[in-house]
Amino acid sequence: MAQGRGNATAAGTRGEKNAPALTTAAPCGCAASGAATPAHKHTPRSDELKKSVTCRLNRAIGQLNGVKAMIEDDRYCGDVLTQLAAAESAVKAVSRMVMHDHLKTCVVERIQQGDTEVVDEVMDLLRKFGA
Repeated sequence: MAQGRGNATAAGTRGEKNAPALTTAAPCGCAASGAATPAHKHTPRSDELKKSVTCRLNRAIGQLNGVKAMIEDDRYCGDVLTQLAAAESAVKAVSRMVMHDHLKTCVVERIQQGDTEVVDEVMDLLRKFGA
């Protein structure tokens, strides 16, 4: 398994308490092919990643609130667009961080388990981000 991720429990939920047992355990918490899965996929993340993502999201939220106030105050369009670009950049940075973590953990684990279908998932994700 990749560093920073726990092994699947007997219930196949990677340590979730009181979670329903799965018929086939997903190695990383991502969807297991053909297996019963919980309503939401569970992917434990490092405290460092959570803190960094939260900080960046809070910054983007602040920027978007600033844009909203600028619109309400009839501020100059160029200034509004500059702030929108900054907010978009902040959100893209978060996306890159989460993608990097996903590739290093979930994707590596699934490939190590022989699940190459994850490559198609990654390609779909990259298309969503314009890659």
